[in-house]
Amino acid sequence: MRPTPAPQSAAAASITGSAARCLTPQGCQTPKSAAAASIAGRVAGRRRWLAAALACAAAAAPAADGPITVRDDQGRHVTLQAPARRAISTAPHATELAYAAGAGGYLAGTVLGSDYPPEARALPSIGDSLRPGLERAVALRPDLLIAWQPAVPEPLPDLMRRLGVPVYYSDPRTLAAIADSVETLGRLFGTEAQAGPAAAALRARLAALQARYAGRQPVRVFIQAGLQPLYTLNGASIVSDAVRLCGGINVFADAPVLAPQVSLESVLAARPQAVVAGVLGPADAEASRRAWREHGLPAAAPGQVISLDADMLYRPGPRLVDAAEQLCAALDQARR
Repeated sequence: MRPTPAPQSAAAASITGSAARCLTPQGCQTPKSAAAASIAGRVAGRRRWLAAALACAAAAAPAADGPITVRDDQGRHVTLQAPARRAISTAPHATELAYAAGAGGYLAGTVLGSDYPPEARALPSIGDSLRPGLERAVALRPDLLIAWQPAVPEPLPDLMRRLGVPVYYSDPRTLAAIADSVETLGRLFGTEAQAGPAAAALRARLAALQARYAGRQPVRVFIQAGLQPLYTLNGASIVSDAVRLCGGINVFADAPVLAPQVSLESVLAARPQAVVAGVLGPADAEASRRAWREHGLPAAAPGQVISLDADMLYRPGPRLVDAAEQLCAALDQARR
């Protein structure tokens, strides 16, 4: 059976939150008379709010040390007049990348779910990544917005651009791109001295995995991105890139969308030798193993349902390299 496209995987939902909604700027007094007067009042209020926001953004701008230009993951050129000192991250993986680049101290705010490293939990929050608070974001006086295209709704980046705040889109799709992102953020924050060695260390670990597992017997893998209902990830996903690095073959690599919903029958027909699942803890891992045993998946019998920490596996950040190392070792067991 062909996979059924779905708008969002369970894995993505666990990272980004619920349906998109943006807060409307307030601050106007609504007249008691006609509807036209009410509309005019709201427009005037929004203009006053935007003017105040523009003034805050101008006050937050650091002294220019020379322009910095990088290319983001949308292929756009992003230019800062000086290293960022009050950035907002709109995705947990971007927060982790900034810390890896030595720039955690230059984050002014982030979103719910940004819980790693532990010190990130103390950062001011602008709300859910799908429902960021516009006024809260502006109040932080950012000089850079790090956005994630699959999650952050357009009103926030659009507002930042109107305020003159550069917007950098972070969306690594390969393991190699994680190290590249660390280096790029190092340039944006002026922390190249920390970001360069961190990126080099990530590349060295990936090269070691490539050298160790290249040429080994392929293992057919089902990536379980959601259990009820069943979701998976196709070959364009960064998790599939990790499977490939370990010598695995994603059985749904050719699915037409990034995160399709699939039927139980189609998974059983694909005859994976291993299942890779992101889990929230031991109980979640046991539920996954039990489900596949009950469904009669042959790979479940010898215990080849591989459970990895969901945040490490699904976030395209530095800890995905840790997850890849664990995955490669586990898939090696499936070859025996």
